[in-house]
Amino acid sequence: MKKIIIACFAALLLVFGGLSSAQADEYLRVGMEAAYAPFNWTQDDNSNGAVPIEGTKQYANGYDVQIAKKIAEAQGKKPLVVKTAWTGLIPALTSGKIDMIIAGMSPTAERRQEIDFSDRYYRSEPVMVVSSDGDYAKAKSVKDFKDAKITGQQGVYLYNLIDQIPNVNKQTAMGDFGAMRQALASGIIDGYVSERPEARTAEKASSKYKMISLKDGGFQVSDDDVSLAVGLRKGDSQQMEQVNKVLAGISQEKRVKLMDHIIDIQPADKTDEAKKGNFFSQVTTIIAKNWPQFLRGTAITLLISIIGTVVGTFIGLMIGVYRTAPKAANKFVALLQKIFGWFLNVYIEVFRGTPMIVQSMVIYYGTAQAFGINIDRTLAAIFIVSINTGAYMSEIVRGGIFAVDKGQFEAATALGFTHGQTMRKIVLPQVIRNILPATGNEFVINIKDTSVLNVISVVELYFAGNTVATQTYQYFQTFFVIAAIYFVLTFTVTRILRYVERRLDQDTYTQGGGVH
Repeated sequence: MKKIIIACFAALLLVFGGLSSAQADEYLRVGMEAAYAPFNWTQDDNSNGAVPIEGTKQYANGYDVQIAKKIAEAQGKKPLVVKTAWTGLIPALTSGKIDMIIAGMSPTAERRQEIDFSDRYYRSEPVMVVSSDGDYAKAKSVKDFKDAKITGQQGVYLYNLIDQIPNVNKQTAMGDFGAMRQALASGIIDGYVSERPEARTAEKASSKYKMISLKDGGFQVSDDDVSLAVGLRKGDSQQMEQVNKVLAGISQEKRVKLMDHIIDIQPADKTDEAKKGNFFSQVTTIIAKNWPQFLRGTAITLLISIIGTVVGTFIGLMIGVYRTAPKAANKFVALLQKIFGWFLNVYIEVFRGTPMIVQSMVIYYGTAQAFGINIDRTLAAIFIVSINTGAYMSEIVRGGIFAVDKGQFEAATALGFTHGQTMRKIVLPQVIRNILPATGNEFVINIKDTSVLNVISVVELYFAGNTVATQTYQYFQTFFVIAAIYFVLTFTVTRILRYVERRLDQDTYTQGGGVH
């Protein structure tokens, strides 16, 4: 078992690590959400000059992508989009996971403390997006949104602008514009603060949305807020000079022309056709057109959860055996044993006491920034799930060992068994049977918890499904499909494990002489 696990990790490290190093010099790795049309979006082919998204068979396009292509061409490299959640963009840049951020990001004073910014490549305008048949469809100024439920994207200056609306009912910030559109369509909010290009995209995608340009009294903004710039690592003067040189060669006329072209080619205008028919026909259409994305996401989810559960259970068994070992006779060895025990206690408490999403950010981005350790995101995800599961399984195993009758330990000692032999031949077979239900629960939890790994750009089931939702604007239908897939996975795993439990119970009963 130990050899198999080590071999699996070695193979994964070889494959993923090799891919990462091979791409380092050939590609310009650009971070973006690929879900913020018309600045950036995800599509299934390379039409209209789209570029590949790392780790997937999909492509990204949009205004940001076309700017990235110009910068990459000037550097003699190929552009490669690293699809990253908004909150993970700056950590990805500072840790060296990407070379630059081109994601409709404003060079605010807070962000300048972490990264540097190029010259402006686009100037935006804040607007409101509301329901076309709602109470605020005829609003003309910010004052007209009194008492309205308004939100914005988390970590973006647009959310802070809500405070300028008198007596507004400010809602909690949301992770992306897809979530805001869904909330607006569902009536959870009355509107959200956006930028003109994104608002035009929403209008074009569905007649449910309407852009309010606030001509009679808009938001008060600074130039940094409405300017979009390329994010670069601190002190990277060479990269800064190259990027600014490329941007200087793009006139204002060309920028306007490029944005108009991008708005015309964005795929959002095809979504109304897909929304015809009843709910289940729409779900069927989504599955028929996007099943490869769902399949790939499901495969990654299963890969991470299966390996993570197996390795985590092995870690838990090893820790459980160690923590029940007798104290060494040699004082120095006993001291080392005690120190290592403290280390294990810290590991268990930390990983049981912190959310996996925080662990993912710290391990994936933190290790790269602090120690220069750059590992593939899928391998990092497997490592994170494994050690997280190991912390929980160690306590489950400890309880399973204590549940074994003490007389069996005493009998083994009387027969001259060492602690290792006692565990391997007598105790652990019983423990494995006793902890099987809890292990199954951990497996089910891991299948669902892989969804938080989207913060480190792992394209698991949730991330893949969310991409489909941003492409189709059919959020409820798409997430219904995602929920159904998760249910099928967890239901199947539960039934398989219950079957295994029954078989073990039957074998134990038969071998114990219960059948005559």
